[in-house]
Amino acid sequence: MYAQPVQRLIAELAKLPGIGQRTAQRLAFHILRASEEDALALADAVRDVKANVGLCEECFNLAEGPRCRICEDERRDRSVICVVEEPQDVIPIERTHEYRGLYHVLGGALSPIDGVDPEDLRIAELVQRVERGGVNEVVLATNPTTTGEATAIHIAELLRDKTTVTRLASGLPVGADLEHADEVTLGRALAGRRAVSG
Repeated sequence: MYAQPVQRLIAELAKLPGIGQRTAQRLAFHILRASEEDALALADAVRDVKANVGLCEECFNLAEGPRCRICEDERRDRSVICVVEEPQDVIPIERTHEYRGLYHVLGGALSPIDGVDPEDLRIAELVQRVERGGVNEVVLATNPTTTGEATAIHIAELLRDKTTVTRLASGLPVGADLEHADEVTLGRALAGRRAVSG
């Protein structure tokens, strides 16, 4: 239907997560309409990120060089490690400005059905970081899904006698109505209730 280069561009864009065939076509035509300067800037940005961004040798977050900016920041609290599933999970935690410790990116969550076992994740590296000493708390911030919960339980078991292990609180979001909360969320909110200080 389209010229071969256009079909190839559509096919490549359709491989991106959340991009279907129609959206890929719209993006392809947007790129075709863009100035040559803008289109080449996009191509250069993709090439640059693939050539220059890897994983931090310490925490496995995205890094331009051997270590990420967070691990290089001497102002961070090195006694606390927050464990997340993927690099993009670091961003919302950083946006809160409430956490000043380090991170550890697992690279996924345990899912034996999908063939993801403990050795497929960076769990052993986390245990090694804790065993080196100086870590007083590991905050488990895996997703509140079945696989995220299984991962958190597995890690908590491995670290039980090595350091304090905590889990992010979960429950009702601010501004939510009780009638719209599902049973699991409401149950967690009740289990994690705390005293009201006056």
